[in-house]
Amino acid sequence: MDAISDMIIRIKNAGAAGHDRVSVPYSKLGRSIVEVLKKENFVKSVETESKKGKKMLAIELFMENRVPKIKGVKRISKPSRRIYKKSSDIRAVKNGYGALVLSTSQGIMSGREAKRASLGGEALFTIW
Repeated sequence: MDAISDMIIRIKNAGAAGHDRVSVPYSKLGRSIVEVLKKENFVKSVETESKKGKKMLAIELFMENRVPKIKGVKRISKPSRRIYKKSSDIRAVKNGYGALVLSTSQGIMSGREAKRASLGGEALFTIW
């Protein structure tokens, strides 16, 4: 399993289990993905911490009345098959309640930001 899939599944499962915090292994890509999720109000905050000498990302999930905001995730582009989208192909996820996360030439950004900036890129995953 790749690092992005592992991270988004850990976040979804922590919310489904009723936890308000989750720790995932640190990476620059993971940090930038969590920052995009923070802008889209799926995550409250993110901090870097060290556990037993390993760098970790401590992610605080956004909960509404003890119900997690993240209901599901779907990995689009996988290591075995990369999927790219033009800015004209970017559509709303779940009628605007979800978000598409893209890796563009300007960095990791949500589908809304990429469409506004007329940028395409690799579609990493959708979250709702």
